[in-house]
Amino acid sequence: MAKGQLMPQVLTTSLEDAIIRSAEETLDRIAAARNAIEAIIFGQQRVVEEALVTLFAGGHGLLVGVPGLAKTKLVETLATVLGLDARRVQFTPDLMPADILGSEVLEENAEGKRIFRFIKGPVFTQLLMADEINRASPRTQSALLQAMQEYHVSVAGERHDLPQPFHVLATQNPLEQEGTYPLPEAQLDRFLMQIDVAYPDRAAERRILIETTGETPTVAKAAMSVDDLMATQRLVRRLPVGDSVVEAILDLVRSARPGEGEGDPKVTKHIAWGPGPRAAQSLMLACRARALVTGRLSPSIEDVKVLALPILKHRMALTFTARAEGLGIDDVIGQLVGLLP
Repeated sequence: MAKGQLMPQVLTTSLEDAIIRSAEETLDRIAAARNAIEAIIFGQQRVVEEALVTLFAGGHGLLVGVPGLAKTKLVETLATVLGLDARRVQFTPDLMPADILGSEVLEENAEGKRIFRFIKGPVFTQLLMADEINRASPRTQSALLQAMQEYHVSVAGERHDLPQPFHVLATQNPLEQEGTYPLPEAQLDRFLMQIDVAYPDRAAERRILIETTGETPTVAKAAMSVDDLMATQRLVRRLPVGDSVVEAILDLVRSARPGEGEGDPKVTKHIAWGPGPRAAQSLMLACRARALVTGRLSPSIEDVKVLALPILKHRMALTFTARAEGLGIDDVIGQLVGLLP
């Protein structure tokens, strides 16, 4: 009888040990992947971290910055290091939805009958790089809406499933530049994170000059496989989240909505519209993923504070009065974060 009572405890302990060992192996793989990426992309540690958080959380990322900051190079490096099949689409004003999704062509089969055959577009890949996404028309931009949310596309009434995993990493030039179209709000909301890419500091730029202009530039090497990536994504969803972190996420997101009555009126008066529930979901997943990327097995309130800006800034808009007073979205989110414990 005593032996029978001990068996469940032994099984539970063994299971917990197996989970811990698996998590520790995942942390080692993540660290190796990050090191492999930073051997190619210099001086952008925050950008690399946020890109990895986006992919480990199972989401899509929007990389925003002026041309020449290695946004495209980062996406190519991520694909190689994480073992993903990747395709690149250069978005231009004349790009059509069929150029991304694919189209049906009429052909004659062996029996002489005419049939339609679907030719897959570049969206049928594991990592789609939508380069300069805001240089295409809103009609073409919206071709990715269904793919990013439902992981399949519909062409001529037929459903076509996308590969797993499926991620979109889009690059975007600042809207102030000529020849750009703003992304629809519905599409912006489908990006888990907006990753702002800034100029490197002097030391990093010096390293770029020396290491990228020589005879043999450094080549990215694989550090994870697709199976490793998907296992990491499953682990992210299994990580425990404390009540204090959940409440911090709710406090932050709900305080950013005007009219909810839960935010500081001095701050919400500057907000025209705020983030929806998808923002809270994204923040929860991103906090878990950041914990892994930084070598931890549970997220903290600090993760919420660090990720508030890239998660919320493309899901909010300021009032005209706030913009006239010189306030930026970064300033308002900073005020919201300052209200957290």
